[in-house]
Amino acid sequence: MTHDYKRNGTTTLFAALDVLTGSVIGQCLPRHRHSEFLTFLRTIDRQVPKGMEIHLILDNYATHKHPNVKAWLAKHPRFRLHFTPTSSSWLNMIEGFFAQLTNKAIRRGAFASVPDLIAAIDAYLTATNTSPTPFTWTNTAEPDPRKGSARPRNLSAITK
Repeated sequence: MTHDYKRNGTTTLFAALDVLTGSVIGQCLPRHRHSEFLTFLRTIDRQVPKGMEIHLILDNYATHKHPNVKAWLAKHPRFRLHFTPTSSSWLNMIEGFFAQLTNKAIRRGAFASVPDLIAAIDAYLTATNTSPTPFTWTNTAEPDPRKGSARPRNLSAITK
């Protein structure tokens, strides 16, 4: 951020990455409460073909475990939630997507309002889903000879 940066509001992007295709279901909502998470789950439910199981890997944020969320999930058994251990790298794929979104669509942007920010995010999601590319592991778990320990697992998307 520069010295003259002015924040004009925020949004919360909920995103679900299909690891096989690289496509993303994304939705900007005003906050990150259980009610917004339920709205996003309903969006996923509408967009994923009926009959398919949906496995979501989530962090341990309380929003994901709210009683209303648990009640909704009990009525939608095709959803399977998997919670990551603390300090886990299981979320690297979606974090890689968020990093690309930030670098390609948000950083250095000047957004006069939250709707302008959401429009930029939506445009990036549309472009990503027009020609999705799966994320792939670029490093192995082989020991790094310089450090004597396993290399971190990094993700990247193959760009076309």
